[in-house]
Amino acid sequence: MSYIYLGYHFSIEPKELGSEILIAELGEKAFESFTETDNGISAFVKKDLWDENILDDIYILQSAEFKIEYTIEEIDQVNWNEEWEKNFEAIDVDGKCHVRAPFHPKTDAEFDIVIEPKMSFGTGHHETTHMMIQHLLEMDVNNLKTLDMGCGTAILAILAEMKGAQPIDAIDIDNWCYLNSIENAERNNCKHITVYEGDAAQLAGKKYDLIIANINRNILLNDMQSYVSCLNPKGIILFSGFYEEDIPFIDASCTEKGLTYVKKFQRNNWVSLKYVN
Repeated sequence: MSYIYLGYHFSIEPKELGSEILIAELGEKAFESFTETDNGISAFVKKDLWDENILDDIYILQSAEFKIEYTIEEIDQVNWNEEWEKNFEAIDVDGKCHVRAPFHPKTDAEFDIVIEPKMSFGTGHHETTHMMIQHLLEMDVNNLKTLDMGCGTAILAILAEMKGAQPIDAIDIDNWCYLNSIENAERNNCKHITVYEGDAAQLAGKKYDLIIANINRNILLNDMQSYVSCLNPKGIILFSGFYEEDIPFIDASCTEKGLTYVKKFQRNNWVSLKYVN
């Protein structure tokens, strides 16, 4: 079946954070795929689902913190598989964990995770995921009851199960992420992951030994008390999804709630922090 698409090509400053926020907002609309460009992102929507007001309530476009310009072009029958293959790169962490799409060759990595990238990820995906994988690789998570909050494609939940964690809850507010996480858990033969669609309200009455939260600074700060409240004594929290300059805000919130700082990973300007209860 042939579809006509409209491609929106966004130039974004600052690119990294702006791209992630813009993708999240556009994902709530009819846009169904995104690719990263040198200056920002391209977003694609079927012409028959488009209307001239589609960008009217996209908050980041009105924000003074970002400079965003865009052009629009009409495209006949986009080959999404080709787009994904061009834009989705496999992640290799210390030769021990390989996160790849089905079209990538298998390596000899101890942990081989295969995900179906239904749309490309914004800049920062590889950095933050890479660091969270580093944390998990050096930890003994066997039989830890685990939460993957803001699970995305469930990469971290899948690795946690491969390393023996169970049971595992994977939660994301985005419907696409919810559905894709279910698919990826099945693809990797996971038996102990339950995926939920929602936000921190899903955590009421639950307890975990390990919490993985790869989100953005504002959501982490807003939901920090919910995370701490459901963390068992001597439990561990891994955070990522924010920049080095955000550390004082995250650390102050964690310290205020009784968490103790353990370790930091950093890639480019992205960071990942480990805390214990």
